[in-house]
Amino acid sequence: MTLEASLRGIVGSAQVLQGDDLAAYEVDWRKRWHGRARLVVRPGSTEEVAAVVRACAAHGVAIVPQGGNTGLVGASVPDGSGTQVVLNLGRLNRVREIDAANLTMTVEAGCLLQSVQEAAQARDLLFPLSLAAEGSCTIGGNLATNAGGTQVLRYGNARELCLGLEVVTADGQVWDGLSGLRKDNTGYDLRDLFIGSEGTLGIITAATLKLYPRPAAVTTALATLAWLDDAVAFLALARARLDAALTGFEVMNAFSLELVRRHFPQLAQPLPPAGWTVLLEQSAGDGATLAAQRFEDLLADAFERGLIADAAVASSLEQSGAMWHLRESIPLAQSLEGLNIKHDISLPISRIPAFVRSTDEALARAVPGVRLVDFGHLGDGNLHYNVQAPEGVPADRFLAEREAEVNRIVYDAVTAHGGSISAEHGIGALKRDELAQRKSPVALGMMRAIKQALDPHGRMNPGRVL
Repeated sequence: MTLEASLRGIVGSAQVLQGDDLAAYEVDWRKRWHGRARLVVRPGSTEEVAAVVRACAAHGVAIVPQGGNTGLVGASVPDGSGTQVVLNLGRLNRVREIDAANLTMTVEAGCLLQSVQEAAQARDLLFPLSLAAEGSCTIGGNLATNAGGTQVLRYGNARELCLGLEVVTADGQVWDGLSGLRKDNTGYDLRDLFIGSEGTLGIITAATLKLYPRPAAVTTALATLAWLDDAVAFLALARARLDAALTGFEVMNAFSLELVRRHFPQLAQPLPPAGWTVLLEQSAGDGATLAAQRFEDLLADAFERGLIADAAVASSLEQSGAMWHLRESIPLAQSLEGLNIKHDISLPISRIPAFVRSTDEALARAVPGVRLVDFGHLGDGNLHYNVQAPEGVPADRFLAEREAEVNRIVYDAVTAHGGSISAEHGIGALKRDELAQRKSPVALGMMRAIKQALDPHGRMNPGRVL
């Protein structure tokens, strides 16, 4: 029996796509990675995923797991061989259980992140993972890439928000590790092997996630600053004043917001342009009046110390949402401006101003007129340090001629400042060769040993990460 016939017998003919139906699954969100699949299969249950994996193994065919396909490193699209099967998990989209007393929920991998948030909210609870693509990314993809987002400084990455997993292994077995336990020291932490593995070790089909009480009061503000050093000092002051109530601290340089003004002029920007703009948010467990007073005291102190030049505090949920919408529109504005060289990096917070100064200068010398879109999660040390072509230079030509040089300058500086070349986007195909050069041989050896042990035939998302 052919592989196609086997798969139709498992999931039904309507869920095995071929020919012209494959196009949407073969290109990434940035339209930068284009592949060619043998077919796309859309299982509707964990049992069907396992059967699909066994069928592909029997035919010696590699599998590319795919969720919402919103990744930025080329990890969820097939290569150009036309031999790989894309296993799309979009039909595994059920909330299996919410245990309010245990503050956990168990969901399937194809659930949209926004749907998970809304299911928690319906029970007056909070699932705090939040990122710009939450309306289209899936929880399985979030876990496979260990997504970060805007509230990491308070709640942690996706890894910290997951207690247990259900995984289909490379040979088609099902590991039921769906546990709501916060303490379980019974050997190696298998869960953490699969979180962040980008589908190279197995396929996440469900997860048990942490929930939190919804905050009683949320306060959001924008503040402008002259220098990034001031933003770091402002962050330290905000941590001291707000402690764990500080749930967001984003930074945006002038050009990033200029792009938003250019491409989304309908989005109001309540403060005049400045060298840097900070978006900060407090989520408090006590009353709105006390929370608002703490926030006002923080801003007043920052003014007195000369850390911020201007500020605007949201007076409604609508205004708060509009402030976040400005921040979340930066990647979309960049996309409309043209393809760019993206860097998702992390650094010790104390080293970020020096990194930005020195790397800005190095890039300006190497590529006169280069435009830098610098924004991200200053509160946890994660910057999206993106490089746009000089005005008037075609983006495709800029990438073809300059990407290797720009990456070398940026990643050399990241290494020199004790940082990481990937904070939350993952490695995928984009950074695979870079990882091989910059990760220690000991670490790479252990990673390869894990891959060999769990996927000895190399059929799980080959060519990604390693």
